[in-house]
Amino acid sequence: MSFTALVSRQFVDMSRIRIEGYLAAFPKLVGTGKQHTYIETENVRYVYQPMESLYLLLVTNKQSNILEDLETLRLLSKLVPEYSYSLDEEGIGRTAFEILFAFDEVISLGHKESVTGAQVKQYCEMESHEERLHKLVLQSKINETKDVMKRKASEIDKSKIEKNRGEKGGYMSLQSMGSGRIDSGFGNDNSISISSSGGFGGGSGFGLSADVDSFSTKSKGRPPASATAPPKGLGMQLGKTQRTNQFLESLKAEGEVIVEDVRPSVGQSKPTAPPPTDPVTLTVEEKLNVTLKRDGGIGSFDVQGTLALQILNQDDGLIQVQIETGDNPGILFKTHPNINKELFSNENIVGLKDQNRPFPTGQPGDGVSLLRWRMQSADESLVPLSINCWPSVSGNETYVSMEYEASQMFDLQNVVIAVPLPALREAPNVQQIDGEWRYDSKNSVLEWSIVLIDNSNRSGSMEFVVPPVDTSAFFPISVRFTATSTFSDLKVFRPFL
Repeated sequence: MSFTALVSRQFVDMSRIRIEGYLAAFPKLVGTGKQHTYIETENVRYVYQPMESLYLLLVTNKQSNILEDLETLRLLSKLVPEYSYSLDEEGIGRTAFEILFAFDEVISLGHKESVTGAQVKQYCEMESHEERLHKLVLQSKINETKDVMKRKASEIDKSKIEKNRGEKGGYMSLQSMGSGRIDSGFGNDNSISISSSGGFGGGSGFGLSADVDSFSTKSKGRPPASATAPPKGLGMQLGKTQRTNQFLESLKAEGEVIVEDVRPSVGQSKPTAPPPTDPVTLTVEEKLNVTLKRDGGIGSFDVQGTLALQILNQDDGLIQVQIETGDNPGILFKTHPNINKELFSNENIVGLKDQNRPFPTGQPGDGVSLLRWRMQSADESLVPLSINCWPSVSGNETYVSMEYEASQMFDLQNVVIAVPLPALREAPNVQQIDGEWRYDSKNSVLEWSIVLIDNSNRSGSMEFVVPPVDTSAFFPISVRFTATSTFSDLKVFRPFL
């Protein structure tokens, strides 16, 4: 057994030959059937953690604190999945620099920094609350200038109409823009996924995403900045003018904390599930990634699933799991390298090749991944939920009619349809809705929520009105939901010895 270093970072002065010597010796020291995750030699200590088919290895001297080393390794193991989309050679290679930058935030000159995973993510993204506040104030001034321009243009148009009526006795007709059907325009994030899991049962999670055709160069559906310069002598003055003070007061009313000494806000970390209490926990998880086009049709359809095992006590590690894989011919199953492939192919039993070797215990997250599967398709009928959006401009208002249609395959729970809006001073006027709505003024997003979609409400609609804007501002639309069924229809039975 030989290892290849995919990503390596040295925090002390070491030669390449010495590092390669340590890595060459590590595979020979790793034993089978051992539950500890550190090895001591005459000179150094290896602290390691398996991550599917990879190893995360920390090499320190023997004088270092083993508890601090384990804590450092635990934090690093949480950061790697944050930046790598898959724990394999390709995924690590594509995100090598992001992983190294994150490691540099955790370890400095060979010593662990007092940081959390959320702080590391914030430092790498370089988020600035002051910069965001400055942009909001600047955008507010731009919007005010555009409003003045619109009023002046409207006054000029009215004077021209009155002049034409007086001279020719006729009138001018104003025609509204026609509306076009956009069958679907889901979010442009390529890895939105929601998952749920249970004990010996199965859970599933779905997330919809889509690419957006390049109809417009505008970002996030916000109107472009006006090219008209402000009047002379009225440059940007933070906290000086009355309008700026009114804008800051409106931010405070929305829950924004405005203080003189503004500190960067700590990024929100992903919610962690409570630790398991059952001796053996099996988790079935599926993630659906769909790419839909705005003018109809499906770009890609990808389902990825895992069966994970979490064991609390070493005495319960000598087990095998009986499963039923269903009859979906489009799903391809792949077992972990240490799983007996012949036993799985013939009897649908998941067990280790060495029956005397127990499964590892106390693994982070959902535990050890025993089985993976994947399904790809170009059949649009497999998409659990589709969205139709009909925006149209009429006079000084934009009317938006939306509807959803859910397939009969799944009952969807906690459905949230997020529609991006241009920067608004007030919440949109929702005239009709099947479900509930909430306006996120910070991100300028209208969220349409449905608690449960089943046979009683496979379709629904929503209508709202906003000031006149470009109809492309309402895209991309993002959707998230959960379900209790899976495409694989994987069934897990009680483990046995």
